[in-house]
Amino acid sequence: MQYAVLVGLALFFGFAFEAFYGTELPKRPGGIRTFPLLTFAGTALYLIEPHFALAFVAGLLVVGSWLYAYVRASLQIKDQIVEAHFVVPASGVLAYVIGPIALTQPLWVSVALVVGAVLLIGSRNALHAFTQRVPVEEVLTLGQFLLLTGVVLPLLYGAPKIPFTAITPFNVWLAVVAVSTLSYGSYLVSRYALPRGGVFVTALLGGLYSSTATTVVLARRARETGLTREISAAIIGATAMMYLRIVLVCAIFNLPLARAIAPTLVGLGLASLVAAYLLARSEPATDRGTDLPSNPLQLGTALVFAALMVGISVLTTAVAAHLGRGGVLALASVVGVTDIDPFVLSLVQGGANTIGFATAATAIVIASSSNNVLKAVYAVVFSRTRGSWMPAIALLVMSALGLLATGFLAR
Repeated sequence: MQYAVLVGLALFFGFAFEAFYGTELPKRPGGIRTFPLLTFAGTALYLIEPHFALAFVAGLLVVGSWLYAYVRASLQIKDQIVEAHFVVPASGVLAYVIGPIALTQPLWVSVALVVGAVLLIGSRNALHAFTQRVPVEEVLTLGQFLLLTGVVLPLLYGAPKIPFTAITPFNVWLAVVAVSTLSYGSYLVSRYALPRGGVFVTALLGGLYSSTATTVVLARRARETGLTREISAAIIGATAMMYLRIVLVCAIFNLPLARAIAPTLVGLGLASLVAAYLLARSEPATDRGTDLPSNPLQLGTALVFAALMVGISVLTTAVAAHLGRGGVLALASVVGVTDIDPFVLSLVQGGANTIGFATAATAIVIASSSNNVLKAVYAVVFSRTRGSWMPAIALLVMSALGLLATGFLAR
């Protein structure tokens, strides 16, 4: 079975390589015959002495010398395709080593390597075009995201709880990573996957990482171009996504609390989404998206978010200890006029255990309702148009419905 898979992979790799480079590099070393022969040679040399693989290493040196000679010769050819200098040798080395990999590793490893190489070779034009579209700042941002997830998060594992809170530094940073992943993912989709998805679709994606900022952007656009039904629907739709985002974030860290708030928030979110969709359909969609806030994933933003989460967690613990349930609910109504994510995360990562699930669920709904009041004010103030009453009233209605629902949560 292993040898049959090996032969199939070698032939597939050679066929794909020759199909992609057969006309552009007629004198390349590699193709439908060469790659299988390299694979067979690597396999045979490995089987001769598999313990130390000295024969295989010697063969690798020979193949490397052959490819080095090819690279030197290709560098001296005028107008030679640059990819020939490196892609061809890399493909030859992979063809040589795939045999021992297929014999010593699980089947999926060798298949994934060959298929991945073929996909990279075949998507050359698409990948080059994509790199031209992505600015350098986006690459640096991706590096920051990897730093947040792959370096800082593991370093904080096992650290003791933060004084006067029920959370640890690892919990805080895990929350930062979770929110950053959701924000960054929706930003990338809105900018690169659906750059011309229209105002409504773009606003939905914007609501996944900041419905407040998206509302401000849409209201400012309404002041410049006029408040259309599509923009009004987009403002409502962004808030609908806020409800769904809160439930998703809660489900990641505290499933029982997510179950407690899901009926209310999912119901409000779906109702808002349907209303926004029907309103958007009443007017032809535009071809243009809207300029959403800039990339939300920055190291400075992450640090501020972490500091806010710790500060709100300390404040929530103190308020719960001295003022009880009423104080926590009053605090929820106040933090709703700012960024509610740190408050929500401070509850799902330990605060709910201190104040009780019913109080925590009620506080989250109150905070989201308070945030809707703020967005209603933003819709009127930043748009400065007569029609701004439509999205503002819709946001206030959602806020009132959320407050009414808290009566059921408190039971």
